[in-house]
Amino acid sequence: MDGKAATGKCPVMHGGQTALGTTVMDWWPNALNLDILHQHDVKTNPLGQDFDYHEELKKLDVEALKNDLRQLMKDSQDWWPADWGSYVGMFARVAWHAAGSYRLADGRGGGGTGNQRFAPLNSWPDNVNTDKGRRLLWPIKKKYGNKISWADLIILSGTIAYEVAGLKTFGFGFGRKDIWHPEKDTYWGAEKEWLAPSDGRYDDVSKPETMQNPLAAVQMGLIYVNPEGVNGQPDPMKTAAQVRETFARMAMDDEETAALTAGGHTIGKCHGNGDAANLSPEPEAADVTAQGMGWMNTKGRGIGRDTVVSGIEGAWSKNPTQWDMGWFDLLFGYEWELKKSPAGAWQWMPIDIKEEDMPVDVEDPSIRCMPIMTDADMAMKVDPTYNAICQKFIKDPDYFSETFARAWFKLTHRDMGPKARYFGPDVPSEDLIWQDPIPTVDYTLSDSEIADLKAKLLNSGLTSAELINTAWDSARTYRGSDMRGGANGARIRLAPQKDWEGNEPDRLAKVLKTLEGIQAGLDKKVSIADLIVLGGTAAVEKAAHDAGVKITVPFAPGRGDATDEMTDADSFDVLEPLADGFRNWLKKDYVVSAEEMLLDRAQLMGLTAPEMTALVGGMRALDTNYGGTKHGVFTDRPGTLTNDFFVNLTDMAYSWKPAGQNLYNIVDRKTGDAKWTATRVDLVFGSNSILRSYAEVYAQDDNLEKFVKDFVAAWTKVMNADRFDLQ
Repeated sequence: MDGKAATGKCPVMHGGQTALGTTVMDWWPNALNLDILHQHDVKTNPLGQDFDYHEELKKLDVEALKNDLRQLMKDSQDWWPADWGSYVGMFARVAWHAAGSYRLADGRGGGGTGNQRFAPLNSWPDNVNTDKGRRLLWPIKKKYGNKISWADLIILSGTIAYEVAGLKTFGFGFGRKDIWHPEKDTYWGAEKEWLAPSDGRYDDVSKPETMQNPLAAVQMGLIYVNPEGVNGQPDPMKTAAQVRETFARMAMDDEETAALTAGGHTIGKCHGNGDAANLSPEPEAADVTAQGMGWMNTKGRGIGRDTVVSGIEGAWSKNPTQWDMGWFDLLFGYEWELKKSPAGAWQWMPIDIKEEDMPVDVEDPSIRCMPIMTDADMAMKVDPTYNAICQKFIKDPDYFSETFARAWFKLTHRDMGPKARYFGPDVPSEDLIWQDPIPTVDYTLSDSEIADLKAKLLNSGLTSAELINTAWDSARTYRGSDMRGGANGARIRLAPQKDWEGNEPDRLAKVLKTLEGIQAGLDKKVSIADLIVLGGTAAVEKAAHDAGVKITVPFAPGRGDATDEMTDADSFDVLEPLADGFRNWLKKDYVVSAEEMLLDRAQLMGLTAPEMTALVGGMRALDTNYGGTKHGVFTDRPGTLTNDFFVNLTDMAYSWKPAGQNLYNIVDRKTGDAKWTATRVDLVFGSNSILRSYAEVYAQDDNLEKFVKDFVAAWTKVMNADRFDLQ
């Protein structure tokens, strides 16, 4: 190309690699977006597919790491000086705000993936200056490298902060693996602006229980509640109601909530000694010269006593770097009145406070400063239940410390799943009910024993569909968001799962009774959990053989049977499926489409789009629909693991006609007769261009064996998803 002719021309299409470009979803916003199934493609991981974090953890000098963190707590940096020469408040907040995004409804959020490094969380208004904390941690991360993940390091820094402050912590488990790409498809709310009024999240904002699921925080960009009050209007009783609902949605009861509120505010301070309008943009919007940091003050110092974060200004206790009862002493020792901070935020300030009860300035210990309380703090005083809990803590400080330490451990480990995923010397020996404990088994099974059990299960009088559906229903509760659910434990036998509509209780009871009878006749007692999975596995294997494909479906014994005493039944309510596109079932009609609910379920189960496609097509061919319906069973050989679903879906000999709510007829073009019926979930595999490309692969004449192998691999992945002992 002539150099002169090219002068002034940009070598790339403007907007092609930035948000300025128009995406497919911009052009067709109602199209099914499959991105959620490919959030963490292996190509985004710079460490490669062979990287094994648990092997790296074995090389970690844990005590040296903790000593480095202890030193960091008092190693104040000029570029971001520590309050009172201590970073304990900073790192407690960084860890808290990483873990605090967890929500019970779908298990998403939390500190288990290091997602605080990426948008939108790295730029939430409630996460102002957590970027500084992560930057302070960088030298330690650099030193220990692959032996410590960002996710583990962030949470450990908060635990060490409390230890340095003087708390006897409950323990710590390593094992959080980093992600390398934003979880941009996680639903954090429909609002288009930060801190938009709460009203849109509720049917009635005065009734916190009406908050839209799966949300837990009261406003877009907050971790919990607005510290100034509901929609920024102080009213501690109204705030108490929102605190109770929000913390319940984050898996905390009233006592844990009160302990976390008090303990969280025992150390550190709020920052609002300046005008927030003077702050530069958040990290994602900042200039390249900011190098990944945001919220820098463009006028004045913006550090030390002049830092701006929440807009509220002041500490909650007399000694904000020490673990003590100072928060209780101030909150219950004084009356409080509403005032405005220098940044214009509502905060509560004590009336006639003694000078000796005032904390000193973060930079100059000769200056005394007024302490503060947020509306959430005042809620602990005015709400009768919270007040009573606080009085109990006041009478027994050791009990408060222990309760907080346990609640902090739960807060920072809740999204890690079972204790089997914990690693390191500080893992508590105690089994906690919120960890969904499962007893270990003490048997092994040889290949011949497995073959004998398969024969017994297939000859038990149960149909293949009954065996497959029970195994599937047991395993499908698994969600990779917080590693809960799954077939291990056989909690499908227990309340509440045994009564869930989606589990077809009558069919389930029949199958369980038969399996218990088989178990009773065995010389070597095998768990019901293993028998459930093996029953489905044997039926899938037989169906593949009937289709002419000789294959052994893998089975790994070792599941235990949980008991009612090991099961917090209420906490399992959130795992109840409201839809299962794999079995063509909706509990009722929802605003969200059936195919979107299928994607959500598939993502929680850790499936890719091709795996989801293979499983849906196979489950239809196996004739495993909920209630035995024939929607999507596009085959004349139901119960056989064929690729007929894809063959007939892509066959232009048929047309597709609406036949009712979420129901369609598959019509023979020549005769006009309805050959089959289908739902939206069935037809989306022919209508969506991406899913159709997968369906066409499986419909090819040369790909029956590939389809069966892919189905078996995906089936095995689902059955073993919660087998952390195999990973």
